[in-house]
Parts: sequence; structure tokens; C-alpha cells
Amino acid sequence: MKTAISLPDAVFHAAERQARRMQKSRSRMYADALSEYLSRHSPDEVTEAMNHVVDQVSPGPDAFVSAAAQSVLARSEW
Repeated sequence: MKTAISLPDAVFHAAERQARRMQKSRSRMYADALSEYLSRHSPDEVTEAMNHVVDQVSPGPDAFVSAAAQSVLARSEW
């Protein structure tokens, strides 16, 4: 997808320098930066994705872990 954006001159020049240092195209640099920004500002989506993965790989409650947790809780002072 192509799009046009407006940037302050200082931001544009700093991004150009960084792209050259990282040996990335300007498009790749902006796409990576926007992806990182979105992941940082959409924590619910990240949490949902992680929960989905855990649900797929988790075999369910572990009997040993449950028993150990109950034992610790029984000895804890509330």
C-alpha cells in the first residue's frame, strides 16, 4: 500500500540518516517504526494474541502445580 505523509524537516532528515545507518529503505524504516508504535500502543491486541497462543499450547492445569500452590497457600498467613 502506498501512502503520502507529511513530516517536519528535522524528523525526515533524522529518519533518512537512521535508514542509511541501518541499510534499510525509507519505506522499510517507516513501516518498521509504525509497526513498533502500533504494538506499543495496542497492548490489548498483544495480550489477546499471547492468550491465543497459550490456549493452543497449554494442556490445562498441571496437577503437581495445583497441589504445590494449594500447599503454599495453606501455609501462608492472610
